[in-house]
This record gives sequence, C-alpha cells and structure tokens, in this order.
Amino acid sequence: MAKKQSSRSNLGHYAFLVGILLAIIIGLFPTTETIRSAVTVILVVLGIVVGLLNITARETTEFLVAAIALMTASAANYMVIPNLGGVLQTILEYIVTFVAPAAIIVSLKTIKQLADA
Repeated sequence: MAKKQSSRSNLGHYAFLVGILLAIIIGLFPTTETIRSAVTVILVVLGIVVGLLNITARETTEFLVAAIALMTASAANYMVIPNLGGVLQTILEYIVTFVAPAAIIVSLKTIKQLADA
C-alpha cells in the first residue's frame, strides 16, 4: 500500500515540475495560437493532477495563499519593463493557467472536509 501512495506522490511531484518548466519554457518563445491552445490544455490537466495528488491537507492554507498571491501578481502590467515585460507577462499567464485548476481542486477538497467535520 505504501508503494502505491509513493507512486501517486511522485506523479504529483513530476506533474508540478513539468507544469512549471513547461510554463517557463513556452513563455520564453513566441508561439502560434495552436501551440498556445495545446499548452493551455496540458497545463490545466497538470494543474488538476497536482491539485488531486500533490497538496496535502496540511499544505492547503499555504498553497491557497500562494495561489492568490501569484494570481494577484500576474494582474500587474509587466509590459512597462523594456524587452522583458512581455515575456514575463506570458510566463506568469502560463503559470496561473497551471496553478488555477490546482487551486480550484484544493479549495473544493477543503470545502468538502469542512462540510464533513
């Protein structure tokens, strides 16, 4: 049984790493609308996996606060930074696309736990 839990934990860990790396790497380069759409779908799926497998009950508050901070920071206008602003804005958009589904899943799990208590 412990081995199954370990492989689930590893899947969530790898999904997190792949999601963040994908968001950063794809955000660094100009892409077509088709690639952006495909990456968005991949990031949403990875975010769901992370939300289901990677965030424990003990980490819920910290994760949700970090997600809120990240989503708030992504709303800033980074275009005022010469040469780097557009890239930074795109990377943050992809990271938010990845984190938002995880935050929704974790929020729903937390609400369910509170309702069961």
